[in-house]
Amino acid sequence: MNEEAKMRTCHLLDLPWEDVLVPHILCYLPLQHLVSLQRVSKQFHSLIQMYLANCRTFELSSIGPSIPKEAFCSILKDNKLLHSLSLQNCSAWVTDKELLPVIGQNQHLQKVDMSGCVCLTRHSLVAVSLSCMHLQHLGLAHCEWVDSLSLRSLADHCRGLQSIDLTACRQLKDDAICYLAKKCLKLRSLSCAVNANVTDESVEEVAKNCRGLEQLDLTGCLRVRNQSIRTLAEYCPKLQSLKVNHCHNVTESSLDPLRKRNVVIDVEPPLQRALVLLQDVLGFAPFINLQI
Repeated sequence: MNEEAKMRTCHLLDLPWEDVLVPHILCYLPLQHLVSLQRVSKQFHSLIQMYLANCRTFELSSIGPSIPKEAFCSILKDNKLLHSLSLQNCSAWVTDKELLPVIGQNQHLQKVDMSGCVCLTRHSLVAVSLSCMHLQHLGLAHCEWVDSLSLRSLADHCRGLQSIDLTACRQLKDDAICYLAKKCLKLRSLSCAVNANVTDESVEEVAKNCRGLEQLDLTGCLRVRNQSIRTLAEYCPKLQSLKVNHCHNVTESSLDPLRKRNVVIDVEPPLQRALVLLQDVLGFAPFINLQI
């Protein structure tokens, strides 16, 4: 009876690795659990390495700081199939030394998010542009190391780019943004927020070349004026969202035509702002005398 029971017993590792464990079970485990699991035995280590080598998506935004550099390199050393790579919030340790080998062997990457990775340099962006010809989405928010030359390299080699976040990339000026717009005609989402170097010239070039633009973030672009917003309204019929908060030279005269097209704008109309302000005043001072 004991012999029959042993024969009926099935251990996890007895299941087919490539057909069952890798595609249907391990994909539901968080990365930190996978890293711990490979320490259980040599078999588990081999299994996890097989899984990691076949991952299409690698997400570090929530656990990045807890993974040492050596572990990052070990986890991705055999992977050549990545389609999506997120390094967000890993700014404490991700450098060119760790990232360049990963980029170099993953030429099918379509989405890369390096937002907040302040330890990287322009060499990482150049590597992405040269290796990832199919890139569609790129996050570079708060990467102040991004300069004109590296962005031009991206524009030259990644013509299929659909979205890019350049928030607070303060080295960039109009010439770089205009060059990007002329090369990447498929852009649907662009953020140039928090960059006082961006002027009407950039916005107009984006509007005239990227006719399929759906989302544009100009928050804090102090030199943008009504003229470019009117150009945006004329050339971008698919625009869905526009952010112009703290753009003090952009007024309702240029925003109103976009509102009539149901474009979502993060700045309320003057009348609405006045009503909200009045409501706040009345709410906190209900006994105020409004009679003249």
